[in-house]
Order: sequence, then structure tokens, then C-alpha cells
Amino acid sequence: MSSVPPDQQPIARIVGRRTQPPVGTLPSPEARAAAASWAKRLTCAPKGVFRYANHEEMARERDRWRVQAIVETQRRRA
Repeated sequence: MSSVPPDQQPIARIVGRRTQPPVGTLPSPEARAAAASWAKRLTCAPKGVFRYANHEEMARERDRWRVQAIVETQRRRA
């Protein structure tokens, strides 16, 4: 039995033309360089699990981390 409701038509659609590389194929040097550049980026929040008493406390921490990241980025650029 089909999982499609009787009043719906199944629509098969292909978006894009990209194909998957064969299993075991390493990424190109350009793709590896792009991934490495993203790995070096500074994130706003430190790693870990945080528990807050309310949303306001969470928002204050998030804003503080964001400001610290902006300041650090500006220091590196100067």
C-alpha cells in the first residue's frame, strides 16, 4: 500500500545536477582547503551545555559572547 494520501499526486522532482563521488574518493584539494578555512573561524559561544533560569539570562550570555567575538575579530584585523 502506498504512503501517499489518495487525494495527492506523487511529484518526483530533480533539483540540480551534482552527482555523489564514489565511496572512498577523497575530496579535492580545493574542497579540503575550504573546509579547513571554516574550521578556523571563531564561534560566538563556547562549547558545552548551558542551563539558564530564564530566557533573559540566556540572551545576556549570548550577547556577551557575541560582543567578545566581535571585539576579538576587530583586534585581529587591526
